[in-house]
Parts: sequence; structure tokens; C-alpha cells
Amino acid sequence: MGKDVIIACDFNSKEETLSFLGRFGERRPFVKIGMELYYAEGPVIVRALKERGHKVFLDLKLHDIPNTVKKAMKVLSDMDIDMCNVHAAGTIDMMKAAIEGLTKEDGSRPLLIAVTQLTSTTQERMESDIMINEPMKKVVAHYADNARAAGLDGVVCSPLESPEVHETCGEGFLTVTPGVRFADDDKGDQARVTTPAKAKELGSDYIVVGRSITKAADPLAAYERCMAEFTD
Repeated sequence: MGKDVIIACDFNSKEETLSFLGRFGERRPFVKIGMELYYAEGPVIVRALKERGHKVFLDLKLHDIPNTVKKAMKVLSDMDIDMCNVHAAGTIDMMKAAIEGLTKEDGSRPLLIAVTQLTSTTQERMESDIMINEPMKKVVAHYADNARAAGLDGVVCSPLESPEVHETCGEGFLTVTPGVRFADDDKGDQARVTTPAKAKELGSDYIVVGRSITKAADPLAAYERCMAEFTD
């Protein structure tokens, strides 16, 4: 599976999203729809982007009791998305239920990945706020191993944790990594960040890039720079 850059379309309307993507000409990058955009527009935005020819990562981070997640995934499975996610903290049983709900009658389904620890979370916050006292990389690797045991395709983690995840779960287990910025960009509210080139070196399979592309004066040029650093 080739490496790819996923653009985080963290906009608040369909119009703003399509206007932004219109700046890419004939290019159809892989895009991520997060909570803000999906809650504003619902399934309409997924259909609009799929009709344009984009691959879509629907980033809703489901986390609930297994039966609720299973039913929610049945709904998402009909939307022709390419990737979606749950929180690994929801337990192995919840992740197994997610796969059951997501899998269609013909056995096909989108990629399903699990969020380990958000890239805004530091070691100190993890210990003080959620009382997890193990080292971050050990926690992320453990969550990834649970996701692998549940049958998922990979995890969301910082690029900094990709080596531990692949060491624990194998090279074929995907690492989808936000927290990626160009070296000359501000890191915003994310704590565990790195550059596209460094993410490639660390073994990330996909990188999710938001403001470095969406806030750029020339988004297409920023996207092409990111692709060159990460995939070439």
C-alpha cells in the first residue's frame, strides 16, 4: 500500500470545502471530514466529495457501548467512505462490534482504524487528567495491539509512535498520523508533532495535514510540497 497525504478539511460548510478543493484543479486529494464539517452538513458532504472523486476519511472517533457503535457503523457503511475510526479506549469488544457493523453483506468494508492518544495529549496531561501513568509510547503500542487483536486495519497515532506500533503490530498494520507540520509552521494546539519528511522516516503510512495546507497562500503548492516530502 502506497503512502498518501490526507488533507484535513476542517471547514464549517459544504460551500467553503468545495471552494477550497476547487483550487486543486483536476487533482483529487484524499480528504478527511471531521466532526465540525460532518455535524454541519451530514451525509450530504460525504456524497458531494465522493461524486467529485475524492477518497474520504470520515473522522468521527466513535466511542460508546459496543451495540451502539455497531449500529452507528451500519449507517456509515452505506456512505461509500474509504476510512473511518473509533477510539481504542472503547475496548476490544467495542472495536469488534464496530467491524461487525461496518462490514457489508458481501464482506467489503472501509478501512477501520482506532485512535490511540490524541496528538494534543502530553505525558503530563495523560497522567494528571486520565490517570494513565505508563510512558506514552507504551500506552499507544498497547492500544494498537488491542486494535490489531480486534481485527482493525491500523491506528491513529503521532508519527513519533509509528516505530513502536509497527514493531508491536507488524509493518502491514497502518499508522495514520496527524500532528504533521512543515518545519517553518506553528504547531498550534498539537503537542506531539513532526514534519512530513520525518514522518516518512519514522514509518507513517498516511499523514493527516490540516492548517499547513488549508491556511497556505497556495494550498496546491503546499499539498505538492507535502507529497514530495512524504512520498518521494
